Amino acid sequence: MTAQAALPAPTGPLARLRDPAWYQEYGVYVAVAAVLAFNALFTEHFMTADNLRTQLVQVAPVVIVALGMALVIGTEGIDLSVGSTMALATALLPLYLGYGLVPALLVALLAGAVVGAVNGTLVSIVGLQPIVATLALFVGGRGLALVMADGQLKQIVNPDLLALGTGSYLGIPTVVLIAAILAAAVALLVRRTTFGRRIVAVGGNRSAAALAGLPVRRVLIGVYVLCGVLAALAGILATARLTASDPSSLGTLMELSAITAVVVGGTPLDGGSVRVLGTVAGALLMQLLRATLVKHDLPDSTAQIAQAAIIIAAVYVARERRSR
Repeated sequence: MTAQAALPAPTGPLARLRDPAWYQEYGVYVAVAAVLAFNALFTEHFMTADNLRTQLVQVAPVVIVALGMALVIGTEGIDLSVGSTMALATALLPLYLGYGLVPALLVALLAGAVVGAVNGTLVSIVGLQPIVATLALFVGGRGLALVMADGQLKQIVNPDLLALGTGSYLGIPTVVLIAAILAAAVALLVRRTTFGRRIVAVGGNRSAAALAGLPVRRVLIGVYVLCGVLAALAGILATARLTASDPSSLGTLMELSAITAVVVGGTPLDGGSVRVLGTVAGALLMQLLRATLVKHDLPDSTAQIAQAAIIIAAVYVARERRSR
């Protein structure tokens, strides 16, 4: 008997809908479109220009932090210290604004770079697991910020700094414009530069990257430094928008928001890929979902449960894709 010829794999729209890779690639964009469509039909005044502007302003710091987190996760790492880094940045600003805006900004960004360098050194040279290495500064960083600020909230009155949080350019809020520029820059970094290709290579197989002669340690340190600087910048912008320095609360749970945006956006936790546009869409999805539930008078706990369900679904899809 002749062997029966193998049947071709099914193709077409229905086949793609059964493919986990399709959901990981495009699911977040479909979800954003679905939430917007729901609100257009059932939520009064949600799709107005003022409300959409507010949503973008609120999500901008999360996007900035998530961009750095995506780079770290792309190397099969994690950074739990981004919220504490934001707290350090906001604590340092009032201490150095007396010397001028630029020195204060540079000091705050330098603090983020130092935190990132410490994290990167602990991971790449000392050999600690990323979750352990960054957990130390997750706890100690906020404590140091509270010591610097004497545990007090301080009002910000510098008009140039406040303009970063409340100003606009050509009708676009400054914080949104900065987030968009950074997203484009990170996408360019990942896709068009040697450093970006090394990030993906290190995340895909660190041992193979080292055997190929790639500077694995420098790549890891550089990634964590970038993550720290972006977190510090997000802290600066959040401080400017709130018109106050409050290290006790600023950046609280930001690490979870950033990780959620990255995972929901399709970047796998086991590294080897960085999806920048997906990360931005993931952050926007979480913001829109929370705002939708609030508009319908549902408690914040409901939003948290919904977000948890989306995270589980995203991780499940990623696992199914790897198993095929």
